Amino acid sequence: MIMRLTAVFLFAVIFYYLSPPLAHAEYVLPYPSYMPGNKLYRVTRIVDRLKKPFYFGTIARIKYHAALADKYLVEAKTLFEYKQYLLALDALSRSDREVAAMVPGISRGGKEGKDMRAFVRPTQEMCDTHTLILNGLKLRIPVTFEWTPEKSIPTTLPLGDRLTSSVILRSSIKQNLPDL
Repeated sequence: MIMRLTAVFLFAVIFYYLSPPLAHAEYVLPYPSYMPGNKLYRVTRIVDRLKKPFYFGTIARIKYHAALADKYLVEAKTLFEYKQYLLALDALSRSDREVAAMVPGISRGGKEGKDMRAFVRPTQEMCDTHTLILNGLKLRIPVTFEWTPEKSIPTTLPLGDRLTSSVILRSSIKQNLPDL
């Protein structure tokens, strides 16, 4: 009996020291959802809006806004890569609104006495990841684009300015997160 316990203990110690250490994964963005032009795209946009009342409470609302910010950023990135600049700017604006909506929730949660440390660091990582993607896009797309709809007046899209303002927004949010 003692021999078995010793063997199990020895095996556990060896297993513990020989097992690889746990790795910390980088902030991961979701896979792109339905894109404009797909029949289900409008349905997913409506579902996104209909979900909002079900995310009541400070923490659930923060998670809701974070998920949508990531989803819309991935949508914008994909649309920029396919040169669908007008649609990409719309998705980027939605992502900006969702990112900005997270900060009041984090501050409110801290004032309510909730431990918000678990949300400050992921929000900082999210801002860093978004900034990295947006800066990468700035290098690959034109600063301005002349968009000409059929039978209408052309419009100049300030792509570089919009990307820069999105980067500035995320940087300011990261800097102004409460110290908890």
